[in-house]
Amino acid sequence: MEGGGGGGGAYGAAKAGGAFDLGRFVQQPQVLARIASAIFALIVFSCLVGEGYTNRPNSSNLFCIFNHNEDACRYGIGIGVLAFLACIFFFMVDIYFPQISNTTDRKYLVLADLGFSGLWTFLWFVGFCFLTNQWAWTRAEDVHIGADSARAAITFSFFSIFSWGLLITFAYKRYKMGVEDFAHSYVDPSPEVPTPYSSYPNISHDNYQQPPFTHTAEAPEGYQPPPVY
Repeated sequence: MEGGGGGGGAYGAAKAGGAFDLGRFVQQPQVLARIASAIFALIVFSCLVGEGYTNRPNSSNLFCIFNHNEDACRYGIGIGVLAFLACIFFFMVDIYFPQISNTTDRKYLVLADLGFSGLWTFLWFVGFCFLTNQWAWTRAEDVHIGADSARAAITFSFFSIFSWGLLITFAYKRYKMGVEDFAHSYVDPSPEVPTPYSSYPNISHDNYQQPPFTHTAEAPEGYQPPPVY
């Protein structure tokens, strides 16, 4: 792709400068998956912030509901907040993506979407396993309130694995479309075969004749020296 060329239709987007259609925009698969990912992330960190910390009746000290492991609550809140902010950012990118005429910028945005989606799919998988493991080791007498919130955080962490996995698929599809468009539009400038140099055009080398008044170095056959008188 040329860096400053008009990227009409490149990387799966509409032609640059086209009118924005909200109804058509929200029906795009990657937009629906991104909205679902944002909702799941919001539920996870809201449950952990709201009821992820509890205390015993005879103590005012708060502890994480997941086996008193502060890292479990911090991890769930951290990836949830960052995932929600990232969804908002890439949602805005999806809105302005058709207005970007520079195909190089489009390529980098699609690659950023692909890389971030892949990373967060992995982090959600780790988070699901981590929270599930810590919840299994949590004692029933330590859970007075917030059990439903803990289960909701685990459940929507599991759902987030698939929603972000879909975002990987859609981002890779857009990147592949951009690569194929480049392959179809690129023409390899093959060098021309040089022709033999001719000082005088329209002169054939086959009609060349030996110039006159040339002497050969060979002596005539049967040569006899002149008699000496």
